[in-house]
Amino acid sequence: MQLFMTNRTALYLSAVIPFLLLSACASAPRRESSESSYSQTRPTKATQRPYTVNGKRYEPLATHEGFVQDGIASSYGRKFHGRKTSSGETFNMHAMTAAHKTLPMGVYVRVQHKRTNREVVVRINDRGPFVRNRIVDLSTAAAEKLGILQEGLAPVRLTALGYKSESDSSTSAYRQPASYDSGNFTLQVGAFTIRENAYRYAAELKRKYGSGDVQEAYVGGKKFYRVRSGRYGSLKEAQAAQDRYEQGQFPGCFVVAVE
Repeated sequence: MQLFMTNRTALYLSAVIPFLLLSACASAPRRESSESSYSQTRPTKATQRPYTVNGKRYEPLATHEGFVQDGIASSYGRKFHGRKTSSGETFNMHAMTAAHKTLPMGVYVRVQHKRTNREVVVRINDRGPFVRNRIVDLSTAAAEKLGILQEGLAPVRLTALGYKSESDSSTSAYRQPASYDSGNFTLQVGAFTIRENAYRYAAELKRKYGSGDVQEAYVGGKKFYRVRSGRYGSLKEAQAAQDRYEQGQFPGCFVVAVE
């Protein structure tokens, strides 16, 4: 099973839970409110799994260390704004992010325009571009800062930097995470457009399983209420729970990282 792994060129994935009898159930990805939000930047085993697009198999890299790549950069923006990315985040064309076929999710990458030497730093949160000879798809904001928004395509060099560390200094620091597995995780079992239905279902889950809460988020200007259940201290534990529950009580559930 793939968690968070989507092809952004495919149709928006639904996480609707078939067994729900409550009305107005619809799935929605996490909203990325700003570039300073890092709740979904930790790479997971799901986003590191091999995948196939248009008959071609891609195997995500186990590490970013020493990664340098030359090729053609392109950009994507308004058409995908508000849609779910392969990392589980919502694509924000105004954030400094990018899509890459194999780099681990959450890695920061320096993109250098080979003709002008202009540089930007972006965070990988999506898969692509699945077009021959292109190595990275920049968000509209990143493409504009790099100066390639008008020309569309440009020769670039990618240099992987690492994972961003919180620091009081004005200088950005990057690190390798201690573990991809450790952290705080839960299962998303459904999402609603009607608030009362979401909170009623969460209360039912809390009575039955001891855990149930609602996370509210806007997607494309519309408010969604995501129902989650369970608390797990490792990705492995959360994935085991998902495998167990999706065969019974919660078909279609998936793991999400939480603060």
